[in-house]
Amino acid sequence: VQLQASGGGLVQPGASLRLSCAASGRSLSTYGVAWFRQAPGKEREFVAAVRRSGGHTYYADSVKGRFTISRDNAENAVYLQMNNLKPEDTAVYSCAASPTGPILSAVRDPQSYIHWGQGTLVTVSS
Repeated sequence: VQLQASGGGLVQPGASLRLSCAASGRSLSTYGVAWFRQAPGKEREFVAAVRRSGGHTYYADSVKGRFTISRDNAENAVYLQMNNLKPEDTAVYSCAASPTGPILSAVRDPQSYIHWGQGTLVTVSS
């Protein structure tokens, strides 16, 4: 499966953005999908994930209550709705897919995901 992330941009604090992860080649419904982000000079960090089976979702504590990950199987895409954005959300956001779930204990581990899209830059600044 090939992944294409889009939707980033420059917004002010408190604004909203919706990132899209569009898939081609195979149905994304058969994959667990996650969003990760990497800020300048920092390690890549987990943001949110939706598992392959059951559609259970998981979030980093820093985004819980503000971000929502969702699937649209008809569009073969996964979205990340980001509300009440903060300057510390500034990063390059990438989506990734796993054909194996992944298992609960590995949802937040980037090594669980073998397919990666290019990143989309989100800048939150006044």
